Amino acid sequence: MSEVKLAVLGGSGAGKSALAVRFLTRRFIGEYASNAECIYTKHFCLDGRQIHLEIYDPCSQQGKLSLTDELHWADGFIIVYDISDRASFAFAKALLYRIQESHIGACKKMVESSVFLVGNKQDLCHMREVGWDEGQKLAMDNKCQFCELSAAEHYQEVAAMFTKVLRSITSNLKAKEKRRPSGSKSMAKLINNVFGKRRKSV
Repeated sequence: MSEVKLAVLGGSGAGKSALAVRFLTRRFIGEYASNAECIYTKHFCLDGRQIHLEIYDPCSQQGKLSLTDELHWADGFIIVYDISDRASFAFAKALLYRIQESHIGACKKMVESSVFLVGNKQDLCHMREVGWDEGQKLAMDNKCQFCELSAAEHYQEVAAMFTKVLRSITSNLKAKEKRRPSGSKSMAKLINNVFGKRRKSV
């Protein structure tokens, strides 16, 4: 069974937690405590391959940009912003910059992480502050995939987006496994020692 570790990041109000839970349970829950953080776990089959998925959903802190723990733990990232909130787009841009910086800095990984930029709350187009073309340009500048969707209204679009990023991650798994010294035991220890988060199976 393949292990996939995915971090879903974004500023307060971007809807990252709603997006993750929508994918995992098909349910939409609009309100989450911004100071809560946890790792969701789920087993499922992707293209005939058994996957053990862990999704890290940190507390929403606009000022938190270090990402040191996340960069060492995650195989991929989904960066979420609210199309009706320009401040959340600016935060997403800063997160992408931090991830890209790590790939050319001292903590460069053997295989770069898969990254997907998501403009959430497409159902609020009448309140739009960030254009689709701005999101597309930011993704192109950072060499990552991009889409706009509504976690509240369109489960299929959410599922398709997660499937794309998971396929991208699994295509890199063999190369990533070569750099992992002792497999799942070291990862479990890292999660417990560094994160210490609540775990939820869905």
